[in-house]
Parts: sequence; C-alpha cells; structure tokens
Amino acid sequence: MTRIVTIAGFIACGLAMVVLVLTSRREESRLARFGELLDGVMQDRAARLTIVLFWWWLGWHFLVTPPLPA
Repeated sequence: MTRIVTIAGFIACGLAMVVLVLTSRREESRLARFGELLDGVMQDRAARLTIVLFWWWLGWHFLVTPPLPA
C-alpha cells in the first residue's frame, strides 16, 4: 500500500510539473520558462548536487530489483 501511495505522489509531482510548464508557455508574464528556471537552479552547486542525489535515489528505489528469496 505504501508503495502505491509513493508512486502516486511522484506521478502527482510530475503532473504538477507538466501543468506549470504548460502554464508558463501560455501566460509568459506569470511564470518563468522551464529552461530559465533550470538555468537559475543549476547555477548553485548545492542544488546540482541535490538533483543528482535525488535522481540516484529515484533510480535506486524504482530500477533496482530486490534480491529473490533463497
């Protein structure tokens, strides 16, 4: 059950990101474009490290298969 809630949370975050990107393209005065946002975020070394660690954590939890029981 917890796995389903976690996956649903990630899907909700992904959908929110898509909505924000589409909104920024439609109403340019309200939000920064995605590329501009990434340019601003990637200037900070701590933010780059946090993003790399997040992707590592995501891959470890969703792409690594657990060992089979003996």
